[in-house]
Amino acid sequence: MPHFLDIHTTAPSDLRAMIDTAHAMKTARKGRPMAAPDDDQPLKNRMVALIFEKPSTRTRVSFDVGVRQLGGQTMVLSGSEMQLGHGETIADTARVLSRYVDMIMIRTFEESVLHELAQYASVPVINGLTNRTHPCQIMADIQTYEEHRGPIAGRKVVWSGDGNNVCASFLHAAGTFGFDLVFTGPEALDPDPEFVALARSQGAQVDIIRDPVRAVDGADLVVTDTWVSMHDSQSNRERRHNLLRPYQVNDALMAHAKPDALFMHCLPAHREEEVTNAVMDGPQSVVFDEAENRLHAQKAVLRYCLGA
Repeated sequence: MPHFLDIHTTAPSDLRAMIDTAHAMKTARKGRPMAAPDDDQPLKNRMVALIFEKPSTRTRVSFDVGVRQLGGQTMVLSGSEMQLGHGETIADTARVLSRYVDMIMIRTFEESVLHELAQYASVPVINGLTNRTHPCQIMADIQTYEEHRGPIAGRKVVWSGDGNNVCASFLHAAGTFGFDLVFTGPEALDPDPEFVALARSQGAQVDIIRDPVRAVDGADLVVTDTWVSMHDSQSNRERRHNLLRPYQVNDALMAHAKPDALFMHCLPAHREEEVTNAVMDGPQSVVFDEAENRLHAQKAVLRYCLGA
């Protein structure tokens, strides 16, 4: 079953084909209204379930629009409606949903929910996000970098801040796509050593440098993410702000990267916290291209899962 569960569990040739497909589909849509369907509609007469245990803006809208552009229909389900694992096992939910829909995208908390759903579903399952990884975001990020600067292979990517789920998927991508990654952030928020070891085993150079100025020296791409999540308590928010304040991406920090370095953020951004307005709205920022490319990259993922 062609699931899309993580970068590192998908064949490198398939990942590259998806990026190339995303580029081609975006190019083909130039000048067309966003609501207009694609000429090629592999999802015609297909139903895709979009399950959100965690709320979302970009993931929900981009998948919904993407399915419709490819000719399909969506059924959007919230965690409260599904009650995954409460009253009915995830395995049974997977078996039932597979009788109704042609594909399932899930945005959830625990990685185990994603894997159990995929194990028992008889239709493709897509990882829309878990607490550990966010592969669809990184597919869009690589597409964005390459449309602005060419191949990402051999480039230096710097992650500043919290070694979270998006950082984890960047590490998964480093070895596969052939770029090096530097993490700069407080030791308490280091990325999972398992993900660091995996990237290194695939030939990527991965460094952890506490000094953010030294870390971004010669960077081709600087990436950050929010310091707090919507579920953090006030005390935890204050602790994380104190830890992460030295890693804010601002003009002074970007000045140490290459002159043509790009800045990315998966959004939503807390402006003047992890990134300043000057960088977010500045000439090196490609955050809104990055947000748009969630649509195109995920359409390529949908096609991959259908073998189309």
